[in-house]
Amino acid sequence: MLKNPLLLTALTLTALVAVWGVVDTQGLASFAQAQVAQQFSSRAWFIMLVASLILIVLLWLAFSRFGDVRLGRDEDRPEFSTVSWLTMLFAAGMGVGLLFYGAAEPLTHYHVIEQHLSPGVAAGYAMVVTNFNWALHAWSIYAITALVIAYFAYRKGRAGLIGTPIRYTFRRGRWVAPLAWIADLLGIYAIAIGLAGSIAIGVFQVQGGLQNLLGLENAAGWLQYPVFALLCLAFLVPLTVDLSKGMARLSNVAMAIAVVLMVYLLLMGPTHFLMDGIVDSLGGYLSGLVRQSFATFPFFGQEFEQWFHDWTLNYMVWWIAWAPFVGVFVARISRGRTIRELILGVVLIPSLFSLFWFGVFGGIGLYGVMHTDLPILDVAINQPENTTFFVLDAAPLSSVTGALTVAAAFLFLVTSVVSAAFVLSMFSTGGNEDPPVRIKLIWGVILAALGLAMMLTGDVGTVRAIIALGAMAFVFILPILVVAFLKTLKQEERP
Repeated sequence: MLKNPLLLTALTLTALVAVWGVVDTQGLASFAQAQVAQQFSSRAWFIMLVASLILIVLLWLAFSRFGDVRLGRDEDRPEFSTVSWLTMLFAAGMGVGLLFYGAAEPLTHYHVIEQHLSPGVAAGYAMVVTNFNWALHAWSIYAITALVIAYFAYRKGRAGLIGTPIRYTFRRGRWVAPLAWIADLLGIYAIAIGLAGSIAIGVFQVQGGLQNLLGLENAAGWLQYPVFALLCLAFLVPLTVDLSKGMARLSNVAMAIAVVLMVYLLLMGPTHFLMDGIVDSLGGYLSGLVRQSFATFPFFGQEFEQWFHDWTLNYMVWWIAWAPFVGVFVARISRGRTIRELILGVVLIPSLFSLFWFGVFGGIGLYGVMHTDLPILDVAINQPENTTFFVLDAAPLSSVTGALTVAAAFLFLVTSVVSAAFVLSMFSTGGNEDPPVRIKLIWGVILAALGLAMMLTGDVGTVRAIIALGAMAFVFILPILVVAFLKTLKQEERP
């Protein structure tokens, strides 16, 4: 198995990055930041164009004749009920990122915008930008990847690999096999780097929560190491056995905790303010969607351009990094559904949930800035990992809600890493849906090492830059997959 060239190349490449990050953390951080800055400056237009055109293509597919094409044989029907399917979509989309950035991101945007506009306008636009970063575009990137994988795997009976659409559609030409191989490799690399970044951010989140619960303030930087060690133990052990159903249950528990937290804050917080903000931000998001979809801020000066690169552009690349991983999960649970069902379910439902989530957490944060003397803005700028817990402290039973947040973040991390190790093992062994335990363990160790390397940077911005660098090449593969999918789909007869 270890003689597989793709597996050996992927393991070597990711291991080298992990070693580099552990041995010379600052060197990797500086390299990633410099390269990402250069790439973003020259390719911002291309990244936004790809992300926005994917959304347009999906909307067209959903309401075209191809929307009735089934992802499987014509007689296949969904394995899961609609309610269960939607619940699992929520679980896939709800992760440590939302727990980390729920309040911190809108406040960070507000801090930048408020220096140029009135507080009210700045707060409204901060919510619009946050919603744009997390809603339709993000889930469209996931949906198109899931759609391509599901179509070729279940309707065409091919291996569920990133390079499969290229091999199946183009076939002839000496360039096909090398390009498909590169697509497989870049997909694996993007998943590994993206997931490792989430490990680091999750460790920061759990560390911040424990500091808050234990009253250790900022003197407990050492906490990240036992948290990381416990996390490694928690995800390496399950890789030795088949716990697919158990992982799903853990993910659902984490999702349930997140929903309870959101509803609790909505009811215990300034409910009317939050609901007004949710409705207002929804209107602002939808009315400005076209403009925001193609905005690259070339005429607003260096400050706004850098802000756009650090957030919106970085997110678009982050979603692309996670797309192969989330795409496999969504494709697996969507077998038997039509293209229209997958698109509308994957793009619309989680997007609405994200809008509501940020409306509650971000709304409470903005309420604290605009109507109280709480230093929440300083916390969001200087200690983003503590922002969610600062918001929870403003509501009753903060020790309980803080503990639940720590538990949810930890569970999301464990299930994500276990699932990612499985997907990486599957991709790197030719689509084997039952990869050997040793391959899963190898990927688990490499993910842990990559996560440690990013954790050692101690800076969320640097982690995001490393993620962006890992996914940058895959930005050019995704459009090729979409073209291959559309070219093959044209041959489908009307159902």
